[in-house]
Amino acid sequence: MTHARTPHHRDPAPAPAALSRRSALTGIAAAAGVLAAGGGTAGAEAAGAEAAGAAAVGPRPAAAGPGPTPGAMRLFTDPGFEFAALLDLGAAGMRASEVGEVLTAVNAINAAGASEQTFTEVFRSWGDRLAAPPATAGRGAGGDGGDGGRDTPSQTRRFRSLRAAQYYAQALFFVLGSARPGEEEALYRAGRGAWDTFGRLCSPAAVRARVPYEDTHLPVWFFTPEGPARPRPTVILTNGSDGQNLDMWTYGVSAALDRGWNALVYDGPGQGRLLFVEERIFTTRWERVVSPLVDWLERREDVDGDRIALTGLSMGGNLVARAAAFEHRLAAVACQPGCVSPWLGFDEELRGIVTADKTETNRVWNEEVVPELTPSQAYAVKKRFEVFSVEALRAARAGRVFTDLWTPAQVAMGLDITKVAARIKAPTLVLDYDFEQFYPGQPRQMYDLLRARREYVKLTRATGAQLHCSPMAPQQHCDVVFDWLADVLRR
Repeated sequence: MTHARTPHHRDPAPAPAALSRRSALTGIAAAAGVLAAGGGTAGAEAAGAEAAGAAAVGPRPAAAGPGPTPGAMRLFTDPGFEFAALLDLGAAGMRASEVGEVLTAVNAINAAGASEQTFTEVFRSWGDRLAAPPATAGRGAGGDGGDGGRDTPSQTRRFRSLRAAQYYAQALFFVLGSARPGEEEALYRAGRGAWDTFGRLCSPAAVRARVPYEDTHLPVWFFTPEGPARPRPTVILTNGSDGQNLDMWTYGVSAALDRGWNALVYDGPGQGRLLFVEERIFTTRWERVVSPLVDWLERREDVDGDRIALTGLSMGGNLVARAAAFEHRLAAVACQPGCVSPWLGFDEELRGIVTADKTETNRVWNEEVVPELTPSQAYAVKKRFEVFSVEALRAARAGRVFTDLWTPAQVAMGLDITKVAARIKAPTLVLDYDFEQFYPGQPRQMYDLLRARREYVKLTRATGAQLHCSPMAPQQHCDVVFDWLADVLRR
């Protein structure tokens, strides 16, 4: 999609239901393979090749020709599992994973037969292992592990907790495709506990707060660098669909602290606690989420109110653009990548089911599509739609596919920012990636819509930064974003 496209409704009459079913299943089969953590995909070539079978049984041989993840970087034949594993490996540079742990987990999953079930089980076990004190923590000089031994040093526990949060996040992402989808909230809470422990053990400890939002509160973690308190540039880090708080450490907090800046991490509706505990889905009015955060920051003496920046990762690139169109106190915005319409990230065949007629849309969905879904296809649609519908969320946890496709589709369509992007006043960075297949063409489309100071940067395969959100190169990713922010925020 290299040209501007807007969501459209197809008249249900011309398309026979059977044709709609066959087309949708073809598209959903591809989606089952390419669905990945953070809302990303592993590339069109991989999607087309793997659409027929979602479960992987072992590592793929080295690629003979060009592709998004050639040679030694190919860990799974299924591109969804592949993308998740690459995210884990990339996070090692920020101490949010360990290469040996990830590769050991990959080997165990492949040996058992890669599936949502084995992926969930293996990574959950790694989360449990690292959330607990290490086996050597209680060993004194005698090495007997008795009660007289030493405690785990806080630095060790800090980064073990961060890695635990990483691995719980992987298990959480795939749990809806496992035999126990009802444990989604429990897995979220386990990962959240590990993240909270990490934040508490940071130096200085992350400030925990609850910022009022409508009739609830946004959970906030505010990180500050070491040194005397003084007004500093501050970055508000916005996640996308399916990402967890620890991703914000990898894609921003660590880089901000290294530069002497503050960083704020938060859960909005459709994310974290608000989704998994309070069952609040995404809102199409993200400025109502960001503005209370800016209010909260401006009241702090250690924040320079004239240098507050906003970044958005994955689908967050859409959310922050929407917020910046109406919240004009922001000094800079970074869309990672630029995303004009999340709805266009869904495969065309699935989008084609949704018509102006809610009853007909849901009839085709329930009578012609859902009965034919394979388990992996069913997982894909459950995971992709739970953030847009409470009914979809509850059905997925009960092991069922939702019955109302039309309603969550309206939420996804409502996130289109085509008509408001020109209202953004802050300087805006738009990232793109080689093999960006979730929102192909949309970063350039967003860039063309902007009227304020703007910059377009494409991260490439040549430096290992390809794929949605550069999963193998978060350090390089942060260098690009924060060097740009430093230039914009310079006084």
